[in-house]
Amino acid sequence: MGLVMLMRVLVTGGAGFIGSCLCEELVKRCCEVSILDNFSSGSRSNVQHLLDAGSHRVRLFVGDCTKRDDLVRALEGVDVVFHFAANPEVRLELSDPETCFRQNVYATHVVLEAVRNSRVKKIVFASTSTVYGDARVVPTPEDYAPLEPISVYGASKLASEALITAYAHSYGFAALILRFANVVGSKSGHGVIFDFVRKLRENPRELEILGDGTQTKSYLYIDDCVSAVLTAFECMRGRVEVLNVGSEDQVGVREIAEIVVEEMRLKGVGFRLTGGVDGGRGWVGDVKNMLLDVTKLKAKGWKPKYNSKEAVRQTTRQITT
Repeated sequence: MGLVMLMRVLVTGGAGFIGSCLCEELVKRCCEVSILDNFSSGSRSNVQHLLDAGSHRVRLFVGDCTKRDDLVRALEGVDVVFHFAANPEVRLELSDPETCFRQNVYATHVVLEAVRNSRVKKIVFASTSTVYGDARVVPTPEDYAPLEPISVYGASKLASEALITAYAHSYGFAALILRFANVVGSKSGHGVIFDFVRKLRENPRELEILGDGTQTKSYLYIDDCVSAVLTAFECMRGRVEVLNVGSEDQVGVREIAEIVVEEMRLKGVGFRLTGGVDGGRGWVGDVKNMLLDVTKLKAKGWKPKYNSKEAVRQTTRQITT
């Protein structure tokens, strides 16, 4: 089953890390792609090649999801919305509660209001594994409860999920909610890999590691993420569907540090653990152990090509060479 030729889609946050990679694949599949981005975390350079090569099928709208007029303009002629715009920072000191609410929850509300007054029949939402909080079941399935996010970011995504679910049932469109593990790739400008590379470039003799070193999580390479998104979309069934998107294994933060050091060809690097907060977390709201159950997505025919270690190594290699 393939995407309908010349399907008209809007990707909010389409100049961001995941959004721009999704746009590339949609263009390859002959979709007409509209991109809405305010460049707060995305970059024009991520999509400029698409504009140059396929200007007749790619439109860029510089605008904000918190502004109704920007949404209405970008939604003209669109059948499907991939709502990937958000403030991506999980750490509270980098993204305060008001920012999370406005850029994640309120922006989703504005998107949904515009969608219900348009011809759009389907919306795909980029959610997060952090909605589960400190899950007591690992790997964590989609029907795990109670959902108790421990970060404001996770709470903002869970609130957005609730809004999308309610609007889909109330106004008659279909919704696909995708809960992503840690997605990595060369276009990402934040996260543990980039943090380690930056620190080692500043001081190649010692690497500071936030937390107590026991954090263990799932990492998904960007190519696997995009293929998961499109597989899930092509198999959409029912009014609302929720799917986990992640790799099938985990990697610890110390092993990530070792991979980064190895790929940067450094020797004799000392690791300095900060000890962390709240039981050894890297920061307030950091989930120490995360692995998603991706059984439902695999049943639709998807399987990641890279495991967590391979995803980390591939990304490190790309940004250091």
